[in-house]
Amino acid sequence: MSQAAQTHGAQLRIPATYLRGGTSKGVFFRLDDLPEAARVPGEARDRLLLRVIGSPDPYQKQIDGMGGATSSTSKTVILSKSERPDHDVDYLFGQVAIDKAFVDWSGNCGNLSAAVGPFAVANGLVDPARIPDNGVAEVRIWQANIGKTIVCQVPITNGRVQESGDFALDGVTFPAAEVPVAFKDPADGEGAIFPTGNLVDDLEVPAEVVEGGVLKATLINAGIPTIFINAADIGYAGTELQEAINGDAEALERFETIRAHGALKMGLIADLSEAANRQHTPKVAFVAPPASYTASSGKAVKAEEIDLLVRALSMGKLHHAMMGTAAVAIASAAAIEGTLVNRAAGGGQRNAVTFGHPSGTLRVGAEASLEDGRWVIDQAVMSRSARVLMEGWVRVPADTL
Repeated sequence: MSQAAQTHGAQLRIPATYLRGGTSKGVFFRLDDLPEAARVPGEARDRLLLRVIGSPDPYQKQIDGMGGATSSTSKTVILSKSERPDHDVDYLFGQVAIDKAFVDWSGNCGNLSAAVGPFAVANGLVDPARIPDNGVAEVRIWQANIGKTIVCQVPITNGRVQESGDFALDGVTFPAAEVPVAFKDPADGEGAIFPTGNLVDDLEVPAEVVEGGVLKATLINAGIPTIFINAADIGYAGTELQEAINGDAEALERFETIRAHGALKMGLIADLSEAANRQHTPKVAFVAPPASYTASSGKAVKAEEIDLLVRALSMGKLHHAMMGTAAVAIASAAAIEGTLVNRAAGGGQRNAVTFGHPSGTLRVGAEASLEDGRWVIDQAVMSRSARVLMEGWVRVPADTL
């Protein structure tokens, strides 16, 4: 026996499923299938998920793991039967950093939320009595990161999840079955939707970010904490594609500075230095009135087909489409007259908007109401799709744990 064989143990073999949900994909686990040390929050769980995805990777390629070297594909999900009344499954999301040894548990992934329902049905996490032979299974999800309810409408054919279909989603190459997703009372955590109490704030930033050192911003907690700013205020049109931002190191640094100052003003961090260890939240996005442009796929997006333009950054890079949670924030802000998002869409009362993003367009809706002087979002709704890409086992070196 070689010295290497004596020194190193066999790889661990862990049941897992690789799924696409919306414009993201990630590795899904049942909680009970994880090694015992990783069934509870802590360093062992984080080490395992980092190794599964292939992080930290100084090359930023995640070649030795399941990650795809983008924020949209460096994701993990842990699911279990829910013990909460009127819920089927508990859903925990881990955003895995690419070049750092860090798993961010501070928020949800709205895109992968669409895959949670189908996975839960297919893997016995939903009471069979609630699954029709043909029709729609309503899967009630407890989103454990933010303590909120999500409801997935999962199409069922002959008692099984129907994944194929003709629903097209910009940012996803092939059509699939439509999965409507409703985010109930999506204000993040227990705080107010507008943590400062204002629909629009003067966000103070360093003078090198913007002349005068002040940006108009809508700071909202809905779906995921998000900082909305006007594209024109930072020198953009709102029609930019990924390469215009991600290829500009100075621009990325400015956005990160804006994000850190916004996080501080929202009360998410106590000191600017803490933003580096909270990469998943908040998001920063810029908005503009409708304009025509060519999407990354070559598709022509016409100004008259959309209500506004939105571009959002995730994990330090411009997203190729739109994060599902940020879409909830967009829908929520658009529904409240006076926010920057609402103004970019033309103002007035709106319960749905269609916005342009780098890959095309997306329609989202939200129901907002004013209760005792505070805005409340009853629910935000969008349609996504989901599909199993691979299922079986992932393997990690035994010394991971």
